[in-house]
Amino acid sequence: MDYDNLTSLPAMFFANTSAIGDRPFLWAKCGGDWRPTTGSDACKKATALTNALASLSVSKGDRVALIAESRPEWLIADIAIMAAGGISVPAYTTNQVGDHVHILRDSGAKAAIVSGPALAKNLLPAAAEVGLEFVITMEPLPDPPDGMRLHIWDELISTGGDGVPNVGSITRSDTSCLIYTSGTGGVPKGVMLSHGAIISNCKGAYHLLLKLGLDDEKFLSFLPLSHSYEHTAGLMFPLSIMAQIYYAESVDKLAANMEEVSPTIMTAVPRLYETMHGRIVRGVQQKGGLSEKLFMKAVETGRKKYEGERLGLGDALLDPLLTKLVRKKVAGRFGGQLKAMVSGGAPLNYDIGTFFKSLDVPLLQGYGQTESAPIISCNLPTKNKIHTVGPHFVDVDLKIADDGEILVKGELVMQGYWNMPEATSEAITDGWLHTGDIGKIDEDGFLMITDRKKDIIVNSGGDNIAPQRIEGFLTLQPEIAQAMVYGDRKPNLVALIVPDPDFMSDWAKENGKPKDAAALANDEDFRKAISAAIDRVNKELSVIERVRRFIPAVEGFTIENEMMTPSLKIRRHIIKDRYGDALEALYVR
Repeated sequence: MDYDNLTSLPAMFFANTSAIGDRPFLWAKCGGDWRPTTGSDACKKATALTNALASLSVSKGDRVALIAESRPEWLIADIAIMAAGGISVPAYTTNQVGDHVHILRDSGAKAAIVSGPALAKNLLPAAAEVGLEFVITMEPLPDPPDGMRLHIWDELISTGGDGVPNVGSITRSDTSCLIYTSGTGGVPKGVMLSHGAIISNCKGAYHLLLKLGLDDEKFLSFLPLSHSYEHTAGLMFPLSIMAQIYYAESVDKLAANMEEVSPTIMTAVPRLYETMHGRIVRGVQQKGGLSEKLFMKAVETGRKKYEGERLGLGDALLDPLLTKLVRKKVAGRFGGQLKAMVSGGAPLNYDIGTFFKSLDVPLLQGYGQTESAPIISCNLPTKNKIHTVGPHFVDVDLKIADDGEILVKGELVMQGYWNMPEATSEAITDGWLHTGDIGKIDEDGFLMITDRKKDIIVNSGGDNIAPQRIEGFLTLQPEIAQAMVYGDRKPNLVALIVPDPDFMSDWAKENGKPKDAAALANDEDFRKAISAAIDRVNKELSVIERVRRFIPAVEGFTIENEMMTPSLKIRRHIIKDRYGDALEALYVR
């Protein structure tokens, strides 16, 4: 693919789907079976929808919202909006009515495309409130509301006409999509990304993975496509190399889907790898006996090899057997053909990274943000330094400011925040994007993220403390599922702890206590069990990083209770609003 001479994402789509032809391109489960959409079919449907949107008066610069689960129609709709000259505005499937109202009103969307009744339930009231001109539904609605101009996907596709649309007037500098940030620090902002920004990211990913020997690749997509990470790395990049894309049924069925599909490349956020780690370890512990001993030995020797520690004679002789008995079995759980799993969206805990590395699972940590389309850097298949996020992509300039902030420049940088000139000027100065992250560059040119500028805790002694690092250690403990560390301008740190549900259930059963989170939160013996986990972590931390007191949360951080973003980051401001008084009370005991 000649990325430098690509003019737009629709131009790339129509050229590549035509080249794919009658070969499978997009896959989805239907009636228990994987069914393909060929390149030709995708091209025809995108052409028809582009023409239909144009007939509905979607033209240059018009914003069209897109709310759908991950499925072949998502990419087709995204491309058709752009090909008609419009700007795609993806929205999370977890959005409530108020979230949709904000995005539709803020973006000035003209219309929306929604998958079906389940998601239309929250979209349509918002569409009516802001006065959208029309809504397209991929599936018919059983009780369509009066007064809403609705169009059915299949009907538009059937009357949309033939012939690839003329997208020659769309340029790299045109805005392709308006992706809203997940709102970790407040109201989501609309990030304007040009066609060129995303193409530049695709070029960087291509040069990174070329070392793996790119061929007939298979991607398994399961992150929300409204997330900029999956939009680029799990959608546009696979399109650019004419790979097959499989849409996972759900996170719960991901393990089964991996074995069915045998993907070669996957992208995910650290939270998923943490969950995988927990499930694998619990499964091994439940088996016990020789299986558990061999597994833990494989992890131990694999970590030693990665960290350059010399193996003793016994370990050196045993290691090939561990690869056959343990590591190959683990590889089979991932489908057996995995070339790379790329972690991004949040910091990957070093112990999680080395756990998978020790089992020969190719996990590469990258770094980026929505404002950079989104990938800035990533570790190399040939040189994977887990404590770093790798070297920066090609065509990206990166430097460290005097205060340690990471600055980025290049075509990948956003055009700005939609209708927010002041916020844009704060984020971009002389073409340099101020990432808000603190970092440094090592002797190999690999970037290390040390802090998040806005998340840094400054204690009453003036020490700077990175809470994410401590939270990562806490959530590695089998007793702890989630954590938020607190202590800005305080003499020491405290924490809000979400107990691991499996641990909580097992502990309650063993101790004859009720399996009720609220009751256990006040149970002195249960609190001692959680405290023991915190004490283990504290032994590995410096004095100023240690968690002195904690309170158990009665519910986990979830998207539904707004304590977690759709991209699975914790919303500190929301959590502080709800638990702030209880956390403050820990300082007066």
